[in-house]
Amino acid sequence: MQRLSGLDAFFLYLESPTQPLNICCVLELDPSTMPGGYTFDGLREALSARMDAVPEFRLKLADSQLNFDHPVWTDDGDFDLGRHLHRAAVPAPGGPRELAEICGHVAGLPLDRDRPLWEMWVIEGLHGNEALAVVLKVHHAVVDGVGGANLLAQLCSSVPDAPAPAPATRSGAANPLQIAASGLLAAGLRPWRLAKVIPATALTLAQTVLRARGGGHTMAAPFAGPPTPFNGRFTKRRNVALANLDLEDVKKVKTTFGVTVNDVVTALCAGALRQFLLDRGELTDAPMVASVPVSVRGKSDRPGRNQTTWMLCRLETHIDDPGQRLRSIAAGNAAAKDHAAALGPSLLQDWTQVAGQTMFGAAMKLLPRIPLPEKPPHNLVMSNVPGPQEQLYFLGCRLDAMYPLGPIIAGAALNITVMSLNGRLGVGLIACPDLVADLWDLADAFPAALKELLNCSEPSHD
Repeated sequence: MQRLSGLDAFFLYLESPTQPLNICCVLELDPSTMPGGYTFDGLREALSARMDAVPEFRLKLADSQLNFDHPVWTDDGDFDLGRHLHRAAVPAPGGPRELAEICGHVAGLPLDRDRPLWEMWVIEGLHGNEALAVVLKVHHAVVDGVGGANLLAQLCSSVPDAPAPAPATRSGAANPLQIAASGLLAAGLRPWRLAKVIPATALTLAQTVLRARGGGHTMAAPFAGPPTPFNGRFTKRRNVALANLDLEDVKKVKTTFGVTVNDVVTALCAGALRQFLLDRGELTDAPMVASVPVSVRGKSDRPGRNQTTWMLCRLETHIDDPGQRLRSIAAGNAAAKDHAAALGPSLLQDWTQVAGQTMFGAAMKLLPRIPLPEKPPHNLVMSNVPGPQEQLYFLGCRLDAMYPLGPIIAGAALNITVMSLNGRLGVGLIACPDLVADLWDLADAFPAALKELLNCSEPSHD
């Protein structure tokens, strides 16, 4: 029995019919490498052989009415792969837009909380031929971005006929009395945790104020971004668009400007968003602000499957010159990282450990009644996840492209997540079509944004 951490449980409590908190990954596959040739039954058998090697695929939620703490993970003794593996066909002509339409539908579907919180869709007929797409969807309570990449890696291999990995240790079962007893103990520790986290938070806030007053750089503040078409109350509908870029071109820009790959990725998002808003006459003089999840794996000793903190980054969408925009973004990212490091890797996790189901439940009932502020808390969620730089095979099928899709959350109906694979960058965009119907226009702006940066000469340092 494993109890959910406060941050893991936070993603359960924050979920609503209009805000499913799933992490998805869209894989484009060439099934011609699959040993024995592709059949859906053969793919299912290959997946079934790996089920016991991936503990996350067997975990389900368990709770008790007498439990004063978060739910626990237990092993699903009645696990049935048929409840999680689905089959579909992409309509003709089977191109990216037809695939994205299916992906948007899948991303908006809630997961059954009575079963392990994941599902996989096999989509046949991609590109009008024998190519495949697979959409793997996992709840955010189970994995964060890095955890999702690690989970996916367990289904991949460097050769198409690799044997199934050895089974992992299974979680045990739990009865309601065990859940309630351990939950009572955990709830009793909350005052002690609160007594620790309040002084730490006060010190952190004081350091932030002193840093700002002393002229030091800080990350962007919440509610500092301008209103955009992406900000507002969204529905349960989702639309998806995809882009694919050459990682070597991104690295050329990185070398030219002396910045990081992440800085270039941020600048690509900023350039695409600027053009998208400019084309609609909706570009503002204030820079957009993105919420960026930051992995703290190895930096924090807190429990849980989500090992992240968050920082707010200015996208400098108000700057016309692409080179100047990139330089400003790089400086802002460095300041945001430095500020996030000063806040500490576990502050967010510590606060979520203090709150229980009752507090989270009360907050979720109150939030919909609060009027939306004039300025949104953030404009979008943006994430860059490092991926493998080698040829991989997913259940024997050659993996040709990969596009991550994160959730939209907290009044920002846009998530842009980027993941590298074997010399390419897959850009996954997800939004709500009731706020932004023409998401492909934004996706199509990414290649132009990269070309714009490649055409920049080395910036001056005046």
